[in-house]
Amino acid sequence: MIYTVTFNPSLDYIVGVEKFEIGLTNRTYSERLLPGGKGINVSIVLKNLDKSSTALGFVAGFTGEEVVKQLAAMGIDNGFIRVKEGFTRINVKLKSIEGTEINGQGPTIHEEKVSQLMEQLSALQKGDVLFLSGSIPTSMPDDSYQKIMQQLDGKGVQIVVDATKELLLNVLSYHPFLIKPNHHELGEIFGVTMQTRKEVIPYGRKLQEKGAQNVLISMAGEGAVLIAANGDIYEAPAPRGTLVNGVGAGDSMVAGFMAGYIDRQEYEHAFYMGLAAGSASAFSENLATRQEIEAIYQQITGKAR
Repeated sequence: MIYTVTFNPSLDYIVGVEKFEIGLTNRTYSERLLPGGKGINVSIVLKNLDKSSTALGFVAGFTGEEVVKQLAAMGIDNGFIRVKEGFTRINVKLKSIEGTEINGQGPTIHEEKVSQLMEQLSALQKGDVLFLSGSIPTSMPDDSYQKIMQQLDGKGVQIVVDATKELLLNVLSYHPFLIKPNHHELGEIFGVTMQTRKEVIPYGRKLQEKGAQNVLISMAGEGAVLIAANGDIYEAPAPRGTLVNGVGAGDSMVAGFMAGYIDRQEYEHAFYMGLAAGSASAFSENLATRQEIEAIYQQITGKAR
C-alpha cells in the first residue's frame, strides 16, 4: 500500500487576471478550485500513473470537506482526520503575476489529533510506501517527522521525505528510502552554491553518509541527478519544453520515481520516470497525466515506458 501525508492541505483558488492593478477591482478571465498540498499532489500523480494511494492528514470546515469531495471524485482514497477548530486553508494563486500567491494558515491541530494520525501510521507494514512532504504547521511539534520515522523504524516501510533543511537533516538517521532536495536546498544545507549536475554529486553523497539511501536532486532547467543506494549515479539534462507552471513539479518527480521503482525495482527506470513526471507537470497547467509523462519519458530515453 502507498500512503501520503499532508499535514496542512489546501483548497487552491487559481485565478487569471488580464492586467492586475493594485487598488482597483480586478476581474478574472479564468478560475479553478483544486485540492492542494504536497502529499495530495503526490497522490494525484500516482493515480494518473495507475498507482492507488491513501491520502492522510488533517482537514477542517467546509473547505476541508471540499478537498475530500474532490479527491473522492478523482478516485483517491483518504483517511483524513477531521479537526473542529478552524478550516482547511485557501491558497490564492494569481496566474497573471508569476509566482504570486497568498497562502492561508490552516486549522489548529491539537495533540489528540496528532496521536490519531500516529495510530493510523502504526498500521503500516513491510513493503508499504509512505510519502512525508512539506512543512509542519506551527500548531504541531517540530519533530513530527522524526516521531513518525522513529515509530516505523525497522518495520520495512519505504519512506520518501521531501522537506527542507532541518526537517530533512533531522530524519536522515532513520535511513529514508528517498529524499529529494533541489540544488538550492542542498546548497543551503552545506553553505555552498552549485550550478551544474557534477557539482551536486559530492554533496548528495554527504547526505547518503548521514543516512539517506537514495538522493534525488532536482535542478530545474539543469535537469536532475540520482545518487542511488547501490552506488550508481544517474544524471540527465532537463527535457525540451516550455515552463508553464512550476507548482507541483517536485511532488510529481518523487511520485514518478516511486511509481517507476515499484514497477521494475530499477533505479535507472525510476530516475527517468521521476524526471519525466516532474517535467511533464512543469510543462502543463495541471499536474502531469500518464500520457504526458510517457511522452517525455520516450523523449528522454528514446523508448516507450
